[in-house]
Amino acid sequence: MSRLAKSADRQDWPLGLAVWTGRQGLQRWLTTWAGHLASHVDEPVSGPRCRVVAAGCETLCMEQRTDPDVTASERASLDQFLDYHRATLLGKTDGLGAEALATRLPSSELTLAGLLKHLALVESDWIQVRFLGKPQEEPWASAPWDDDRDWEFHTAVTDDPEALRELYRATCDLNRSSVAGIDLDTLSGPDDTGRQWSLRWILLHLIEETARHNGHADLLREAIDGVVGE
Repeated sequence: MSRLAKSADRQDWPLGLAVWTGRQGLQRWLTTWAGHLASHVDEPVSGPRCRVVAAGCETLCMEQRTDPDVTASERASLDQFLDYHRATLLGKTDGLGAEALATRLPSSELTLAGLLKHLALVESDWIQVRFLGKPQEEPWASAPWDDDRDWEFHTAVTDDPEALRELYRATCDLNRSSVAGIDLDTLSGPDDTGRQWSLRWILLHLIEETARHNGHADLLREAIDGVVGE
């Protein structure tokens, strides 16, 4: 049984990615950013969604990401926002090798490799195991959760980068097809305590968790090579 299965309600996933400390540091950042915005105010915006940054930094373009439809139905909105954040995470790791994916910031143990593997676990656990009632698949089924409750974070740094991306991508693809057409009010099977979750709640939770970790991915990617993007 994975750590997630044992502790569905835990809110203490690794955080602590402090960026700006002290008033002077914040003031320097605000001054630099304000000057940059003023110098780019008349630039046209077109093509893939990119964020232009200060001179010397590159930009990350999410060419495979689609903005959610602003007039979509509830179900379409949930699906589209989740896919948007899934694509964002993959984009943040694009072009990086094993050493870069294993990069940490001084204030945190998080890595891009760990985020890919963790969110693949989150996706699989909530949709395939909790909602659909299927047995846990590898690599999660045989993982030593009793010995290391953060096993996916710790082992990801030694995994092949493309294998990590494919694990996450394949898990998302499977989940997308598995719940297509299922009503949002449909409940999961009961857990050991009798608790059930609606598909609506699960999709909202996946959006929440993926978006939160994308904030971590923003900081990690910029620290690695200066590349930023929405």
